Amino acid sequence: MSDGFPSLPDAEFTLEISPGAVAEWVHLPADQRPRLIDCRERDELTICRIGGYEWFPLGTFPEVLDRLTADTQRGVVVYCHHGMRSLRAAAFLRAHGVENAFSMSGGIDAWSAFVDAEVPRY
Repeated sequence: MSDGFPSLPDAEFTLEISPGAVAEWVHLPADQRPRLIDCRERDELTICRIGGYEWFPLGTFPEVLDRLTADTQRGVVVYCHHGMRSLRAAAFLRAHGVENAFSMSGGIDAWSAFVDAEVPRY
């Protein structure tokens, strides 16, 4: 990725990014890193979350498309519980013009297992 933002994978070759790669930039100020979008449901947020996230449940993507496709030049990384919903979310965003949208592989469960064991698993 250019313009001084952290690197994202080449979108031509993958739809996913690893939790470790996200961990390298997640604590940067929001304007200096890709957007981080949690697409889980409200009840899942009460269990755990990753700091610096924006919340848009997957089912709301069509109605909030204008908000999701704004400010995407930094890139967008979506996460969910295990990485399946976020794959659909990233594919949805790409289909709507966000070429640098990615799913965090393994979701917040992998984040807890490999990045931050303080994040509860469920």
